[in-house]
This record gives sequence, structure tokens and C-alpha cells, in this order.
Amino acid sequence: MSLFARDNDALRTHPPAGDQYLSNNGSNWLYAVTALFGVTLLGLFAHKFKARAGERLFHYLFIVAMFVGLITYFANASDLAWDLVRQSNQINRSGLLRQIFWAKYVFWVVAFPAIIIALGVLSGVSWATIFFNVVLSWIWIISYLVAAYTTSNYKWGFFAFGVLAHLMLAYSTMAHSGKSATRVGIRRDYTMLSAYANFFWLLYPIAWGLSDGGNVIGVTPSFIFFGVLDILLVIGFAVMTIVLSRRWDYNRLNIAFTQYGRVPALAGHYPEKDPANAATVPAATAPASRGHHGVV
Repeated sequence: MSLFARDNDALRTHPPAGDQYLSNNGSNWLYAVTALFGVTLLGLFAHKFKARAGERLFHYLFIVAMFVGLITYFANASDLAWDLVRQSNQINRSGLLRQIFWAKYVFWVVAFPAIIIALGVLSGVSWATIFFNVVLSWIWIISYLVAAYTTSNYKWGFFAFGVLAHLMLAYSTMAHSGKSATRVGIRRDYTMLSAYANFFWLLYPIAWGLSDGGNVIGVTPSFIFFGVLDILLVIGFAVMTIVLSRRWDYNRLNIAFTQYGRVPALAGHYPEKDPANAATVPAATAPASRGHHGVV
């Protein structure tokens, strides 16, 4: 039986430090989350071959998010990508040294925009609005990261900046984009997905305030909190999107792509989208555009 025994020696290889640090059970939990992101990554990659050519945008977005989640959670579980930061604030004035894992912020910088882009293209808002929402998420996350590294009570100022960006993002994805989703006839699915994302986004400030912000809970409990949130938000949102996308009209949503580029919403008919002609369309039909647009 010892042949199959597995022992997590990550903390022996990379010893933790400080007063608040990752425990062995915490490392085991993080490896479990790592495996879940890995399985989801492989599942999405395999499933994209079942999607029709030109309708894999959401697969690509979430494959990237899962890949970064796999890498960053592996780093967290291996007790890497952290710094010691002295905690001194109104909640805990003991001056304890806490392990601050910056890898999770890297994950959010990639995962949150993937969700935002998916919501944006689904609702039909402009690319300028999508870009604005992505930048808001970066301001939110980076403000939290700077706050986590601030050793004085001024950290709550950076936290407030992040909350403001978060509220702007919530308004944009719920109200502004919701009106656009109504125009393209997908309001119900969009409302479901945006409400789902914003509900879990609402819990991140609470988790941060209890962990990297206020040092109320230890490193392992905080990773359990964030791990559950990341699983439900990122993996859950990805699965919901892929399942719901099977009933969407990509041409009407103006998110269908062909070898000639993006298909216009109204007059978007290209030969290879016609099953009867797909096999007979010559490869040199549009040589000038093939260098600029691929099949998504």
C-alpha cells in the first residue's frame, strides 16, 4: 500500500514564514483546487472541438482563465509567490507578519476580464465599453494588491478605491449592459449570468477585508474562502456560459466569426457557413483577409 501513498511535502521544500502562514491542510486544499482547474481546462479544451467553427469565443476566453488558475493555484499550493507583510491596523494592532500571496491577484487580473469580456460580447455593448469594464476590474484588483502590501491603516484608502471601481463595474454590467442585451433579444440569459457574476464579486471585498486587509482570519481559512469563491465564480460561470451558449444565435449577437472575419449582424452570410457549399468553397476566395482573420 505504501507504493500508492502520497505525501504533500510542499511546505518542507518551501517552508512558510511569519506569524500567519499557510498550513499543510491549506496546501492540500489548494492542490485540490489546482486539480479542479486542471480538469476544467482539459474539459473545455476537448469540448471546443464540438463547437461549430466560428463559435468558440467563450471556449477560448475560459480556457485562458482556467490555465492561469491552474498555474497560480499550483504556486499557492506549493507555498510560492508570497511576501511577508506586517499587519498593523485598527482590527489587529499586534504587528504580526502575514504571508501575502500575490499569485491570487494575478489570477483575478486574468479571470475577471474573461468574465467581463464574455458578458460584454453577449450583451452587444461596444468594444469601448468592454475595454472600460476590463480596466475597472484591473483598478479594483490592483488597489486591493497595493492595500495588502500597505502596513499602515492607509491600506483602507486603497481598499476604498477598489470598492469604487467595483461599484462602477457592477453598474455597467448590470444596468447599462442589460439594456443592450434586451436589444439583441438575450436579456434573460444575460441577466442570469451577470447576476451570478456580480453576486460572487460582492463577496470578494468581504473575504479580502477579513484576510489580507484586516488579518481577522488566517492564511489557510482565507484560501478556503477565496478558493470556494473562485471555483463558483470562474468555473461555475464558465460552465453556465458554455451550456447556455448552445441555444444562442451567434449571427444575431454579432459574435460569429469566419475565415473572412466577424460576421455582420444583418447581412452576415458567407459561403462556408452554408453546409451545402462549405466543401466546395475555394480556399483562395478571400486571400487578402486570411492573413488578418482566423476562425474562432
